[in-house]
Amino acid sequence: MSTAARLNITREEAAERAAAVEVQSYDVALDLTLPGDRFDSVSTVRFTAADAAVGTYTWIDFVSTQTPTVTLNGQELDSADYDGARVKVGPLAAENELVVAGEADYMTTGEGLHRFIDPVDDEVYLYTQFEVPDSRRMFAVFEQPDLKATFAFTVTARADWAVVSNQPTPEPTAAGTDADGRETATWAFSPTPRIASYITALVAGPYKSTHSELTSADGRTIPLGVFCRASLFEHLDADNIFDLTRQGFEFFEAQYGHPYPFEKYDQLFVPEFNAGAMENAGCVTFLENYVFRSTVPEAMVERRAITVLHELAHMWFGDLVTMRWWNDLWLNESFAEFMSTLAAAENTKYTGAWTTFNSMEKSWAYRQDQLSSTHPIKAPIRDLDDVLVNFDGITYAKGASVLRQLVAWVGQENFMAGVRAYIAKHAWTNTELPDLMVELEKASGRDLSEWTAQWLETSGVNTIAVEVETDGSGAITSLELVQTAPDGSALAPGDQVLRPHRMAVGFYDVDAEGKLTRVARHELDVAGERTSVADAIGSRRPAVILPNDDDLAYAKIRLDTESWAVAATGLKDVAESLPRTLLWSCAWDTARDGEASGRWFADLVLANIGHEKDSSVVQTLLRQLATALGQYVPEDEAAEARAAAADRLWELVQAAEAGSDSQLQFVKALALHARTDAQLDTVAGIHDGSVEVPGLDLSTDLKWELLTSLVAGGRAGEAEIAAAEAEDPTATGALAAAQARAAVPTAEAKAEAWKQVVDGSLSNTTQRQVLLGFQRVNDPALIAEYAEKYFEGIEGVWNSRSHEMAETAATLGFPSSQVSQQTCDRATALVDAIKGSNAGLARVVAECRDDMARALKARQA
Repeated sequence: MSTAARLNITREEAAERAAAVEVQSYDVALDLTLPGDRFDSVSTVRFTAADAAVGTYTWIDFVSTQTPTVTLNGQELDSADYDGARVKVGPLAAENELVVAGEADYMTTGEGLHRFIDPVDDEVYLYTQFEVPDSRRMFAVFEQPDLKATFAFTVTARADWAVVSNQPTPEPTAAGTDADGRETATWAFSPTPRIASYITALVAGPYKSTHSELTSADGRTIPLGVFCRASLFEHLDADNIFDLTRQGFEFFEAQYGHPYPFEKYDQLFVPEFNAGAMENAGCVTFLENYVFRSTVPEAMVERRAITVLHELAHMWFGDLVTMRWWNDLWLNESFAEFMSTLAAAENTKYTGAWTTFNSMEKSWAYRQDQLSSTHPIKAPIRDLDDVLVNFDGITYAKGASVLRQLVAWVGQENFMAGVRAYIAKHAWTNTELPDLMVELEKASGRDLSEWTAQWLETSGVNTIAVEVETDGSGAITSLELVQTAPDGSALAPGDQVLRPHRMAVGFYDVDAEGKLTRVARHELDVAGERTSVADAIGSRRPAVILPNDDDLAYAKIRLDTESWAVAATGLKDVAESLPRTLLWSCAWDTARDGEASGRWFADLVLANIGHEKDSSVVQTLLRQLATALGQYVPEDEAAEARAAAADRLWELVQAAEAGSDSQLQFVKALALHARTDAQLDTVAGIHDGSVEVPGLDLSTDLKWELLTSLVAGGRAGEAEIAAAEAEDPTATGALAAAQARAAVPTAEAKAEAWKQVVDGSLSNTTQRQVLLGFQRVNDPALIAEYAEKYFEGIEGVWNSRSHEMAETAATLGFPSSQVSQQTCDRATALVDAIKGSNAGLARVVAECRDDMARALKARQA
């Protein structure tokens, strides 16, 4: 049996186990002072068995390379009943005490208890990441969200370490010395409230921290802490994190109608983290990239703010009230995504958060919803393999978009009243989707059964187009919104629906200052194939008619011909950021659908982006520009188009305000696209300071990006990489060097990078950087031979790695630079061969194939 098969748990198995047992408590003792790659783990689990289960058997989850000792009600069980992932337990009594004692393995994949050694000071840093099924890598546990219990952790570690978990950190007691003679101590944490195992946490090591506090809605003092590695602490802007946390507490406690449910709130920035963050109860972990050691685009700062609020929103929606099974994962993620953006827009300085939401999250959702792997927001999760690949643009971004549409449909006050009732009724328990919808129906007075069926239980994105007629005087005689069903090529027949939308139609005209500003707004319900905007009849036709103004609905939009003629030439003149971004999104979607050329989109971006002030929008547009140039422009035009784009980006750098956010982003984009000798000369000059860019923060991180550009262009090599690494002897420097070495444009360098990935010797973050460097080629022919190597070898890689490592290798290793029908056909053949036996890998490959098929279609535009 493969590793993946042993680790899987089906929904049916979980339901049977939940019916058989009820868990009261876990006492988990961990000894982190052992030498080597393992630690001691002893779990004492107290649980009861249902009458029908007494005398039968169940299992508990524990993943280790070592067989544990297992005792049930004082009787030692047979060690043969352990397969590396499950411990057979029984016969069960009415009341049971189970002890599982053994050694568990430190991980370097960002899963379970991850261990990292800081190259700056050789110190060890540990943290946990348990969602979805990885608390079982640290202690024996019934690994499913509906078997909540209390968890009491007792941790022995070096006495000079910080040790943080879900409960407040207690005073340690002396425990002796470790093998190296260093003093050790034991921390005995108090039991948590009844929570799911995936939100338990442990962070340990010589982390440095700063602390504050706030007063919760019920008058309690809530201690706050912000932590990071010692070598990064000087860069930690904790005051910003504390300010956002206070604003989030104020907003969420009021909106949820329930005080913060835990005793303290720590936020820890940890190394080699796979996700953006994780909502461990009272002990939130974040991607360490959010500690900014140099100037970063404001988009990154705003993304951190939204992430801080997202994880805080989970303390109520996900941690206090938890889904019964992972098919309601959206109840966690979509809701936190929606609430974090709402909180940012209404209670922080990020008042334009909905613009960022449209530019980033919604574009992610639209892409995901047009892949062959799309699925309903309420997804049919059969097992853990299904959920592991479902942390996607549907679960997060489409779900949040649809929740915003629901708020427009029922009204925000009614919506939040229903949420408050839901939390009050189900605190500390598990729920399913109907539990929430019942409360929303009560609060709003609307029957939401049809809405639920059409929006949450079907897939695909509708398109709303404008048809307008005027008389000789320019007055509107007919204005209709024409809805078409989602493209059915990848959807079930039941998904071909014309959904109901609550939508606004904006009228925009040029004002005295030459800006396109809104002069009228018509809000209405849109249903069926055609909906007349009756209120607009008789009014003068404006320069631009914008459907889905204010971005309330989840739908692709198409402007009428006259509106698009004005908007396409005057994007920079749209006064407000959200309608401007809606037009940008329409332009990108038109190019993605092959209705306009990639070259057209690139020219549109380069002509207007210099006037764009929203950092997140600039970042998104530059990413879309890279896709258009690299994928959508025909091969025989690509070199010319990229050269023209890089020349224009250098013009934008020079025209940008000194030291501005846009200037920094344009320099980064120039480094990515530079190909000609003159362009690489410019990049080299910026890198060594001989080409002055006034106000630019030539930070260490930016110099790495510039150097990687020079390496990929054949203008620098190992000597320059080694020198840069010597100047930056940090974990970040090591990762940058790994990417740069993999970007060296020689057959030998590419072969070595590929070998490192296939061998499986890299940590999670190093593997990611090596793959990014491997794919960084100015001439795709350099790595053409690896297309077939990928298709021949990726199944073996997938089956031999943990999920995070396998998914990264499968996604970033896909031969995306080899845009051809042959590559698509080869991917389809692999998907067809493995979809019955390896659905997770089949999905990843199919999604990459879908993107390439779209690129081929776009090249024909």
